[in-house]
Amino acid sequence: MKYNIRGKNIEVTNALREYVQKKLDRLERYFEQPVASEANVTLSVVKDKQNVEVTIPLTGVLLRAEVRGSDMYASIDLVVDKLERQIRKYKTRVNRKLRQESGMKNYFIEDSETQAVAQEEEEFELVRTKRFTLKPMNVEEAILQMNMIGHSFFVFSNSDDSENVNVVYRRQDGTYGLIEPAR
Repeated sequence: MKYNIRGKNIEVTNALREYVQKKLDRLERYFEQPVASEANVTLSVVKDKQNVEVTIPLTGVLLRAEVRGSDMYASIDLVVDKLERQIRKYKTRVNRKLRQESGMKNYFIEDSETQAVAQEEEEFELVRTKRFTLKPMNVEEAILQMNMIGHSFFVFSNSDDSENVNVVYRRQDGTYGLIEPAR
C-alpha cells in the first residue's frame, strides 16, 4: 500500500511517518491482493488534541476512520483498530455483494472470523422518511438556512451548480463542508 502522509499544524517526522506506515501495514493481511490505491493520512493538532484521519479508497468501497486524542501515537493505534473493525464488519457484506453483482474476486480474505461476523451482521432499520421540495439556492444561503433551523446538515438544489442536489454540513471544528455529486 502506498501512503500519502501529511501534517496540519504538526511536522511529520521520520519516526512518526514510519510508525504510521508500520501500523497501517497491518491492514494488508485482510486483503486478497496488495492494495493498489493510496492511503491518505492526515495528522493534525487542534486545540491540544491530536487528530488522525485515514482514508483508503478502493473500488466500490471507501474505508475511513478518524480519532482525536491527547497522544498522537495512541491516536494512530486507535485509528488502525477502528479500520480493522470496519474491515471485519464489511468484508463479508462487500464480498457477497461483489460476487452477486459482478462475479469479481473477493477484496477481503475469508476466514472463520468472517463467518462469525456474518452471523452477527446487524439489520438496518429505517424508522423515518422525509420528503420536501428542494429550493434552488447558493451555498451561502443553504448554510444560513441550516443554521436557522438548527441542524448539522442541509440538503438543497445548488443554483450555482446547474441545480444539482448538494448537502452542506457543519464540521466538528466549526467550519462547513459541501457534498456534491461526482461528475
